Amino acid sequence: NDYIREWLPQKEDFLRILLDLEAPPLPRTCKICGKDGVYRCPDCMHQPLLCTDCCHSMHAAHPLHRVQQWTGDFFEDSALHMTGLQLHLGHDGAPCPSTSASVQATVGTPSQLAGFDEDEWEDIDYIPLHLRPPVGSKYLTVIDVTGVHFVLSWPCQCVNAESYHKQLLHAKLYPSTFDKPSTVFTFLVLDDFLRDNVECGTSGMNYYSKLRRVTSSVFPHLVPDRYRELLRVARQWRLLKLLKWSGYQGNSNHSTKGDLALFCAACPQPGINLSPQDNLDDWRYTRTVVMDGNFKAEHMHERRPHDQVWLMDGRGFMVTNPRYWQYIAATPHIMEKSTCNNHKAISQASASHGKLNSTGVGATACARHGCFYPHSVVDFQKGERQLNMDYSLCNALSYNMNGIRNVICFYDINCTYMKNLQRRVDNSTFLEIAPSLRIVAGIGMWHVHGHKKECYARYSPLFIRGSGWVDGEIIETLWSTLNIVSASTRGMTSPHRQELLDFQMNDSNFMKMIRMISSLSWKLKVARAAVTLAREAFDRLNEAVPSSQQENWWRQEEAALKDRVHDPSVMDIFEIQLMKVPTVHGMELHLLQTSTASGMHHGAASWLTRGLVIEEAEVALAISQKAIGPNPSDLKQVVITHRADRVAAERKTFIADGRIYLQMDTTLDDSEECDRNHEEACQNILVEDDISSNGGNSDCSADDMQDTDTLVDPTSPTLPLPSNLGVDRCHAIGIHQLAEMELELRIAQANDALHGLCLALADKAVIFRGVVRSATNYSMRTWAWNMVHSIEGSIKQYSTIYRRCRTAMIALGAKSGFGPICQHGNPISIINDGDSYLSLCLAVRAQSR
Repeated sequence: NDYIREWLPQKEDFLRILLDLEAPPLPRTCKICGKDGVYRCPDCMHQPLLCTDCCHSMHAAHPLHRVQQWTGDFFEDSALHMTGLQLHLGHDGAPCPSTSASVQATVGTPSQLAGFDEDEWEDIDYIPLHLRPPVGSKYLTVIDVTGVHFVLSWPCQCVNAESYHKQLLHAKLYPSTFDKPSTVFTFLVLDDFLRDNVECGTSGMNYYSKLRRVTSSVFPHLVPDRYRELLRVARQWRLLKLLKWSGYQGNSNHSTKGDLALFCAACPQPGINLSPQDNLDDWRYTRTVVMDGNFKAEHMHERRPHDQVWLMDGRGFMVTNPRYWQYIAATPHIMEKSTCNNHKAISQASASHGKLNSTGVGATACARHGCFYPHSVVDFQKGERQLNMDYSLCNALSYNMNGIRNVICFYDINCTYMKNLQRRVDNSTFLEIAPSLRIVAGIGMWHVHGHKKECYARYSPLFIRGSGWVDGEIIETLWSTLNIVSASTRGMTSPHRQELLDFQMNDSNFMKMIRMISSLSWKLKVARAAVTLAREAFDRLNEAVPSSQQENWWRQEEAALKDRVHDPSVMDIFEIQLMKVPTVHGMELHLLQTSTASGMHHGAASWLTRGLVIEEAEVALAISQKAIGPNPSDLKQVVITHRADRVAAERKTFIADGRIYLQMDTTLDDSEECDRNHEEACQNILVEDDISSNGGNSDCSADDMQDTDTLVDPTSPTLPLPSNLGVDRCHAIGIHQLAEMELELRIAQANDALHGLCLALADKAVIFRGVVRSATNYSMRTWAWNMVHSIEGSIKQYSTIYRRCRTAMIALGAKSGFGPICQHGNPISIINDGDSYLSLCLAVRAQSR
């Protein structure tokens, strides 16, 4: 912005100079000979003003400059062929001595060149002179970065002269045809098109449209259309560049798979960067590969699929087309049932797209440096099927792998994919993996957290020896490079699409190689610093563990790392072994499964769970009633009333069903009083919530909370649960088993409440740190505090639920005393009666352990 501000005062000066450049210099004379200046060349430095003869002689070596001619009022676009300039092929640009000088002089007369055949155009007056091709002359249409030109051309006529198209190539002009070529492309424009295509994803149509506008910004539609010629010549140019870079002169008949592709210079390759005498079994020479699919590189059905010309089929990164389709036809697709989460790569593997010949591509790359493997990129016919990725992996593992025996393979769904890989390879005549290869399966760090908990230790790169500090997701970054041209390849022919994708991936590998030194140097510095920190942490752990335990762990680790290829479950020893506390639903299921054997009435556990849910609904309703304030709107009152009606209906049904399970009628409230009792219950919860809302204040003592805990008061309306009758009363009337069942459910309810409280407090801390503190204006602060107040309601709700739960557990005979809630069958110790906000936080901390 500072630079823009500095420029603003100079704006008028800049504009004045631009306008001055449109006018001719005074006096308007030729810069070289002093004659009347007629032409000026904007492509030359300082755009000199020249006469016709000087313009002709000065541009003998620059026939593709675009000149302008003075009309008396302004400079009009012109062309050098109107000055009589000619292009001579052979003899270093000099006229061929075998060509008649009289013929050249006749054809090169400017007055004749300026003529135009009026019969060819209806509105000749509206065609600019520089867009009119020379009539009656042998000219070439030359496409250059400066636009489209008409150039008079004279080939060498000597006896030993080469053919016309070869003479053009020597002049760095690429002919579009070989029999009487009339259109040529400069090497410069072809290189520029490839660069635009690789870097910007410019399609052939857009690029040629740009050239037409460069030729004439006012009449681009009058410029000759050579779009099809550009596409044809660009295909040939890509192949020639790859052959040149690969040193294939004279070896065109000895092509091999992927021989025109660049590969990673740092990955171990015997005979290239490794000596055959090296111990290739060492973990340092492990190949790390990563596989993935890309559904942006779609391809539509072709009109004439059998009329194709393949220029480099299988010599780049895409696999050989005929053999791949033979493999697809001979291999049945077997749907693998996933034992992990429902991943799209598995569930949508057979998704069909009728309008597409290919729904995307699958590729294999090196996981350390991010280079595509040659001859390993395959097309998808439907979804990301395993048979497609099998072909890609097998081709990648056969590329410069002589002697290498250790491979680490990362794939998003390796937990399912690797189970039957060897069986699929053995059943196919098109696939082969060396028996000596030891493939360790891995899942990238970003994807592994979307799998089941068991997959982390089994497939995370952090638990794979020799993987290094990699995330296994580098191929995801490569798709952005390939997607630059994916849109333009959608409607191409299969050979053209293959060549364009190959060239794009080859450029991606090239850019990786030239930047690899600085990247690896930086990674080495980071690794050295990380090794020091890791060693210090490891030494601290070693000092705290007895030597016998160290030896035991070492043996377990070695056995697991050795057997993980055949049985990934052996890696489960690295999982943190935590005992899960029971939840309400889990405990309900357990009690339902065991109630028949214990002689309890069927459905008692579900009835008790309904009572707990009703209590929690009353707590939430009471908090909502308080939150709407003393003067709520009619809409809010209607919403609260509907919720209250639903809770009241649940209470009636619960009380009616309770007569069956409690086996007595005297302990129940009359149904006529249920509505009144429900209102009184909500009022009691509101009173309790007033106290719990101050839980974060230090002046709220435990005695104050004890005084307000009226939930077990016999006069308060309560649900007919055993906890409200007391353990002695339950034994007296013979429902002690129901009381024990409620105690188990209360333990699970307390676990759920503490877990919810823990999450709510964590959310509140994150919002304070990341939202409230960073708020820079009033609206952001208001929004942030609304989030905080919303979470405060959840904290109050979980706190109140836990207090009611604690009261019920004490009534059911649980011992009072601080400690975590334990699992079924273990001794129970709960928070002391004075359960302040600090006590709940301590309980949350104990629960999180």
